Amino acid sequence: MSEVRVRFAPSPTGYLHIGGVRTALYSWLWARQTGGTFILRIEDTDQDRSTAESIHIVLESMRWLGLDWDEGPEIGGGRGPYFQSERLDLYADYADRLLASGHAYRCYATKQEIADARDAFHKTSAKGGFRFQSPWRDRTDRPKDRDAHVIRFRAPHEGTTGWDDEVKGLIEVPNDTQQDFILLRPNGMPLYNFGCVIDDLTMEVTLAARGDDHIINTAPQILLYQALGAEPPKFAHMPMVLAPNGEKLSKRHAAVGVLEYRNMGYLPDAVLNYLARLGWSHGDQEIFTRQELIEKFSWDHVGSTAGRYDSKKFVYVQEEHLRMLPDAEIARLTVPFLAEIGVVVGADDPVLLAAVPYVKPRSATLADVADGVRYFFGEVEFEQKGKRKFLVPENAPHLVQLAELIEGIEPFEKEKLDEVVKGWLEANELPMKKVAQPARVAMTGRTRSPGLFEVMEVLGKDRTIARLRAAAELAAAATTH
Repeated sequence: MSEVRVRFAPSPTGYLHIGGVRTALYSWLWARQTGGTFILRIEDTDQDRSTAESIHIVLESMRWLGLDWDEGPEIGGGRGPYFQSERLDLYADYADRLLASGHAYRCYATKQEIADARDAFHKTSAKGGFRFQSPWRDRTDRPKDRDAHVIRFRAPHEGTTGWDDEVKGLIEVPNDTQQDFILLRPNGMPLYNFGCVIDDLTMEVTLAARGDDHIINTAPQILLYQALGAEPPKFAHMPMVLAPNGEKLSKRHAAVGVLEYRNMGYLPDAVLNYLARLGWSHGDQEIFTRQELIEKFSWDHVGSTAGRYDSKKFVYVQEEHLRMLPDAEIARLTVPFLAEIGVVVGADDPVLLAAVPYVKPRSATLADVADGVRYFFGEVEFEQKGKRKFLVPENAPHLVQLAELIEGIEPFEKEKLDEVVKGWLEANELPMKKVAQPARVAMTGRTRSPGLFEVMEVLGKDRTIARLRAAAELAAAATTH
């Protein structure tokens, strides 16, 4: 088998969409599985919409996901440049070749002339969509009143163009549906089909994976390869990622920019796992490590129907990946999220390391972990509903007694705390709920938290006693309100 060379070629016109990430992922997995080359190419010829910020977002998204590239921006390679805007001389050279071979021609038609032709078409009863038939297709002269022109491909009108798609199977397109599409604009910028073909050809791409909205572009591209006397790559057209209701996925349905998931505390491997399964399967397995995805991915298991985004399934996959991480790694990754809520600690902070194992089972994301451990640092911030319900005068004595009780407990560990406190409750005929919830609110400010004795263990004896006594004072003072 010849070397596998695959590419991901986003247009930097905004955020990196999760549908685009899935395309990149499948190509990356194939390259890593086969020992091939993964190319990152930036299609930045849309000068009005392509921005430096968008390019940064693309690169940052790829880096965060761990989809490292073997050739492309920042690292170079032997078949660059890897920005289309830096390859204009190459496009001009190939356009000249097509002009010389008769497969392309200069078209001087104005926008108004094309608009008039479209209007005339729509006034007829002709079937099908409008296809501009340039009067310059068979002319060799030039107009005297203008020099601006585009270069068009001279498309054949007989026969069919087909390919055996890695996902969709055999697809054939009648050539009489093709129009003489534009290769180069007057400013020398290539249009998509031409730029894509020249880039894939010169970068020796062996498989072009993309969304199935590009099927319409494939026959024209194959015709270009044939005109250049070149073998086209294999094609894999993946179904779209749709919203749960079958509509086009948008911000109304989900965070569609991949860095939004980073900011929400998702793990990159969880994102890749979920997106991989959103169109590909390996038996009934749902959870995959990155290495398992590399080993088990195959094009013949990519489905041909659109996948639907499921936020609950995404959260489930994220939760499973969070459970798989070592506690120390979760602590390290949580530090930036703690900083965002005003808690500045290091990854080796003993309180953080002690709290993570108890908070992890109750968390879905790193942001959840950060929120779940925040009350172990600084002052207690009370949820008003819990404060009003449980920090009331009748509970104040119990909080004071609990503080006095645990002052003598050694070692100050959850097992010992459980034993002594439950014994005290039984001896005084106090139900657990009578003391547990007021104590929980006293120590965490919340009505939901890890186990009572786990919280005490992490806080330590001194801070536990201090919080119980402070809450007892608040509870006693509640009589004045």
